[in-house]
Amino acid sequence: MKGKTAIVTGSSHGIGAATAKLLGQRGANVIVNYFSSADAAEKVVEFIEENGGKAIAVKGDARCKEDIDNIVKEAINTFGSIDIFVHNAGMQFPMKSFAEMEWEEFIHKTDDELQAAFFGTKAVIEHMKEQQYGKLVYISSGLSKRAAPNFLAHGVSKSSLNAFVKYIADEYADQGITANTVAPGMVDTNATSGMPQEYKDKQASFVPMKRIAQPEDVAKAVAFFASDDSAYITGSYMPVSGGSEMI
Repeated sequence: MKGKTAIVTGSSHGIGAATAKLLGQRGANVIVNYFSSADAAEKVVEFIEENGGKAIAVKGDARCKEDIDNIVKEAINTFGSIDIFVHNAGMQFPMKSFAEMEWEEFIHKTDDELQAAFFGTKAVIEHMKEQQYGKLVYISSGLSKRAAPNFLAHGVSKSSLNAFVKYIADEYADQGITANTVAPGMVDTNATSGMPQEYKDKQASFVPMKRIAQPEDVAKAVAFFASDDSAYITGSYMPVSGGSEMI
């Protein structure tokens, strides 16, 4: 990835931070995007630079066209190209059953998810077309393929994202641009830090590998799709779930 430039949305914590660090370690110039955690984003930048890479932190809401356009502008001005785009920014959602859910709160997560994916892809795709090269990677969820209590809004939004990625992959497959989905199961991040350890242990017991994922597990899958090792793969869905989605 030497000399390539990567934008990772929502990369101040968790999967995004692990991904930004790994891409930086492997030679990419990294745009560490954050919404509110400036200090955490700067720590990710420091890690990358201490390990021989180059990175800058750029604030912006991944759902906002103006913000994502500015992030891309900063990337071009600083590093000269956009080669990798990782859609990772997390969106809040109500943990409710269908019986308890109202339409407005249900659709809000899908709206946020697809706005971020749509505007982010729009912002980078012309640059990628011009250079006839680009790696688009989208973070989905295993809950897009299976149901779990109270994850209705999340699962439906990620299912919609999966479909979006297939259409992007098909449209740009002959222009040197690939689009792929990485779908984690439960991951040990800030988002799951409030869950009781007993619950995590129970979930791990259902996983063939008998543990829940670490952010680095997901980052390695993203790095594969961001590299030329995946040059002939597009429109794919990769579970990172310790075997939980075996077919």
